[in-house]
Amino acid sequence: MQLARIQTPDGIVTGEHRDGVVHTDHETHRLDDSDVELLAPCAPSALYCVGRNFATTLDQMDYERPERPDFFIKPPVSVLAPDREIAYPSFTEEFTYAGELAAVIDEPCSDLAPAEVPDVVRGYTILNDLDALDQDGRTARKAFDDSGPLGPWIETDVDPSSIDMETRINDEIRQEANTERMLFEPHEVVAFLSERFTFRSGDVISFGSPANPGLLEPGDEIVITYEGVGTLRNTVATGE
Repeated sequence: MQLARIQTPDGIVTGEHRDGVVHTDHETHRLDDSDVELLAPCAPSALYCVGRNFATTLDQMDYERPERPDFFIKPPVSVLAPDREIAYPSFTEEFTYAGELAAVIDEPCSDLAPAEVPDVVRGYTILNDLDALDQDGRTARKAFDDSGPLGPWIETDVDPSSIDMETRINDEIRQEANTERMLFEPHEVVAFLSERFTFRSGDVISFGSPANPGLLEPGDEIVITYEGVGTLRNTVATGE
């Protein structure tokens, strides 16, 4: 099931998405209606992002293989809805993307074993971990406004252990991999982080990205697809 979160004239509602229509308990909303807007599928208190989780990324960036999941945190202001324009940050000249699978937490929890993770995960969505690569330190590079496009919805029925993915920039494939190539698999990552943080409902945990060659430019369209989950689309604003 695909859970979508939308803005309607009566407020924000969440419902099941089927073929461009969001169904709630009492009504339906078409995504192509002018008064309906697709939002990020959750409102996290934090986005916990794992890096260096694909061998290809280690090779590209000349990183050492981590002994445990290597993570950082994006704040709620990082979240950007699907199909929204991404403002090119004024403070960087090296703006990059990373197409990542992400889990959405369903209920408050902590100190999980890997086997317990499926019981607390609402489902999976897609995160674009935008990065101002020339800034100093991960917080400056990754935790700015709109640095985490998220969506398009939450898929509740998917096995995260073997999902094909690709990222296209202006129809050119830039990333292509399968989640089975992760160094730390999703349930292991969630359990590891739950030893350190109490998750809240709606929190997001992303699992890293394969190698991502190339920089973003104004006008670029970014299309990230995870098989069985969905496709996240955003365009970098031209500034005109």
